[in-house]
Amino acid sequence: MKGEVVSVTGGAKGIGRHAARTLARAGAIVVVADTDVERLDKTARELRELQPDATALPTDVRIEADVRRMVYEVVERFGKIDALVNDAGIVPHFNWGIPRWPRVRFLDKTFWDSVIQTNLGGTFLCTKYVVPFMEERRSGHIINLWGGGKAQNHGACAYVVSKDAIRTFTRYVAEEEREWNVCVIAISPRQAIATEDAPEEAKKRLPGPEVLGDGFVLAAQAGMDLTGNTLEYQDGSLVI
Repeated sequence: MKGEVVSVTGGAKGIGRHAARTLARAGAIVVVADTDVERLDKTARELRELQPDATALPTDVRIEADVRRMVYEVVERFGKIDALVNDAGIVPHFNWGIPRWPRVRFLDKTFWDSVIQTNLGGTFLCTKYVVPFMEERRSGHIINLWGGGKAQNHGACAYVVSKDAIRTFTRYVAEEEREWNVCVIAISPRQAIATEDAPEEAKKRLPGPEVLGDGFVLAAQAGMDLTGNTLEYQDGSLVI
C-alpha cells in the first residue's frame, strides 16, 4: 500500500489505532482523526515511526464542518484519499464488565442522539465528503465498522440500531458508487475486543485488537466483487 492515503476516524485508540498501525506498516500514509487530542498525538507519533508522513487531525465526526475540514485538509496535503476507515463510535463494552446502558424507557434522548450521530451520522458524513474525491479518480475504498449484539442484552439498543443501520448504509452506498469503482464494505470483529481501556480482568479473558490481524489492509485492497458485503478476518483472509 505504499503511497496510498488512508483516513481512519476513531484512530487514537482501540480498533482504530490497530487499523492505523497495520495500514502504516503496510506502507500507507495514514491520517488519524479523533476527538481525544492527547491520545491522537501519541498515536500519530507511533505511526510516524512506521510512516513519516502520518498525520493527526482532531475531528468530531458528528459535526459536518469538522468532517469537511478534515477531508479537505487531507486532499490539500496529499492530493487524494484512497481509503476511509469509519471506526469512530460509542460502544457499550458490556463484555468488559462495564455497567449496562439504560433500557429504552429510561434512556435520555441526548445520549441516544450521541450514539446514533457518532456511529451512524459520522459514517454518513465522512462518506459524503470523501466520495467526490474517490469518484474523480474512479477508485477508492470505504470501510465501515459493524458490530452485532443480542436482543437479550438489555441496554444495547442504541448501539445495535446504529450498527445495523451502518450495514444497510454500506449495501446501499456500495450500489450508488459501483459505477465509479468505489468499493464500500463493512468489516466485523466477530467478537468482543479488549482494547487498552479495558479492565485487566477483561484483557485476560478477551482478545485484543491484534486478533484482527491485517484485516483492514486487506479491506483497503478488496476487489469490487466484495462491495456491499460485511466481511470478517479469518486465517489471514477476509471472508463474507
